[in-house]
Amino acid sequence: MRSLIVVFLFAVPSFAQVRTHTVTPADYASISAITEIAVSPDGKRVAYGLSVWDKAEDTRKSDVWIVPTDGKGKPAKLTFDRGNDRKLKWSADSTQLYFLGNRKREAEKKPPFDGSTQVWRIAADGSGEVKAITREAGGVSGYDYTSKADAIYFSKDKEHADQDEFANLRAKTKVEYGHGVRKISEIHKLDLGTWRTEKIVDETRYVRDFAVTRDGKKIAMVSAFDDTVLKSEGESRVDVCEAGKVVTPPTEAYRKNPKNSPNAWLENLCWSPDGSRFAFTAVHDAFPAELIVGRQDSSQWTTDVVQRKGWEVAGYGRGIGSPLLWANDAALIALTDQSGQSGVAEINTSGGVGTIAWPMGIHIQGFASVGGKRFHLLAPRDRFATICSDPGFKDILTDPNPHTAAWKLPSVQHITWKAPDGTEVGGVLELPFGYKKGDKLPLVVGLHGGPTTSTKADLNFDPHNGRLYFAAAGYAVLFPNYRGSTGYGDKFVTDLIGRENDIEVKDILAGIQHLVKEGIADPARVGCMGWSNGGYLTNCLITLKDSPIKFKAASSGAGIVDTVAEWGFNDEPAYPIVFKKGLPWEQPELYRKTSPTYGLGNVTTPTLIHVGGGDERCPPGHSRMLYRALKENLKVPTELVVYTGEPHGLTKLSNRVAKMEWDLAWFDKYLKCAKK
Repeated sequence: MRSLIVVFLFAVPSFAQVRTHTVTPADYASISAITEIAVSPDGKRVAYGLSVWDKAEDTRKSDVWIVPTDGKGKPAKLTFDRGNDRKLKWSADSTQLYFLGNRKREAEKKPPFDGSTQVWRIAADGSGEVKAITREAGGVSGYDYTSKADAIYFSKDKEHADQDEFANLRAKTKVEYGHGVRKISEIHKLDLGTWRTEKIVDETRYVRDFAVTRDGKKIAMVSAFDDTVLKSEGESRVDVCEAGKVVTPPTEAYRKNPKNSPNAWLENLCWSPDGSRFAFTAVHDAFPAELIVGRQDSSQWTTDVVQRKGWEVAGYGRGIGSPLLWANDAALIALTDQSGQSGVAEINTSGGVGTIAWPMGIHIQGFASVGGKRFHLLAPRDRFATICSDPGFKDILTDPNPHTAAWKLPSVQHITWKAPDGTEVGGVLELPFGYKKGDKLPLVVGLHGGPTTSTKADLNFDPHNGRLYFAAAGYAVLFPNYRGSTGYGDKFVTDLIGRENDIEVKDILAGIQHLVKEGIADPARVGCMGWSNGGYLTNCLITLKDSPIKFKAASSGAGIVDTVAEWGFNDEPAYPIVFKKGLPWEQPELYRKTSPTYGLGNVTTPTLIHVGGGDERCPPGHSRMLYRALKENLKVPTELVVYTGEPHGLTKLSNRVAKMEWDLAWFDKYLKCAKK
């Protein structure tokens, strides 16, 4: 079917509009999210991915949209078949858009319409059909477009059997093995002029990410022995392929840097315009993220850590770290982290930062740049993310959620307090719409995951960590950026090493006491909740002996209970090794001290437990252990909610809404209505 260009008129809501709608979990389905932005080479249009929920499919997928940069045109939708389109790239002449997508037609059994990931193209003016550029069996795993060479490079994965004395037996017995059979990748070049394909890289390694120079002569690759988290976070490296030869520039900058853990995630590869430098982020657990730059001098490569002076790279790992873009052959554009919001910086890779934009009350989530002008994906504190051509939230190009202008949204502010050791701790406070100073409210403490990340002072509807829906229901909600969080300096991050279930717990309790002292929180009605590390901290708080705060309700989401089991069962064993400063048999007392297991007998808090049935990051066994202790041994009110087949983060709309409904029902019963 021919793709038609459809124009949707998004009226920019007035801040003075009367807010009449009380937000409920059901409203979550109506929120659209801009997933990425890409500006055309001629600077006239911005393409973006817009992700929306589909109740019938119970999933959220993204389509491609486009909007003029002069502010005179309206947003237009280019794709309509919910292909989960992503990784947008413009053709050199600004007439075409390339992207990854998954399209499926019931009658089709072969690619490209068998649901596999392929590279697609559509005309930027909406004319013509969405065209499949690749038709690879099994799909592609990644791609890049080279503007000067006008070629597509794509990676595809395959299974590889290592040859050892048991290889034949493994091949004979079709079961799952711990090792011996692994996933590896190839990189192919597709010439868009001749449509000929040639294999460029086949190194018997897994390629997690890659980037190609504009002329197509060099490929930088994040490669590892296989696709497991264990190898990717601890042993992956950046390789460079040139003229058919693959070399590995020095890895010491990110694997043996004494200031950081050697277990870094390598992300966001990009080349300078002239192809002489590449850059990427090295994202660490327990340490600040770093920018790494590789330089080619003659035939030799060097790699160096970009020196930071009083600023942090916004890096959260697992594909959601700071995007990188070269402003020129020497300066990088990246997101930087500070006190609950992210700014955008132009960084001179030869030393220091050029310009940092920190618009007050606005969190920058992404950017695109061309000809020295930047476009930003901005999330202020009183509306959902939009695209603007100015970091000060002027010149709004599109607002995908105009209906929320009538919502009674909570106020969002960044606050600070003092920890017992005198350290200043920050966090985000959400208060109900129409809150009047002096009103004493039930308090929910929402604890972010990571922990090497932070809660941002933006408007965020997040079922995992309690954003928006608790405040909309009349609660005060505190999101502490406890020790180990980013945005408050390097020492603030690294202070948590060896001190889990201790220093950050004290930070959180001090934040609660601060709100009690301010007259905002009712000390007799305090609850806590979180997901992942936030679930772990919830478990730490409710197992605490002689706590100065009596928690009346808790919601533990995908939380760790035993840290030895965390090392043994989780898919990323480097995480506990870094924080506990060694293996379980090397640091047995520290593993015991950091495990809520041994404090389970202290629990009196009614606790709701959530976990994904397919979670490999924080396996369900932890949640079942907590449930067994509370239900069978301690007779504490509890419910265990296992979301069948779900991974570490809930993916289905129905499950996210169910979690919010359970949270509200639980806290309304045990917290809001608690006897003072």
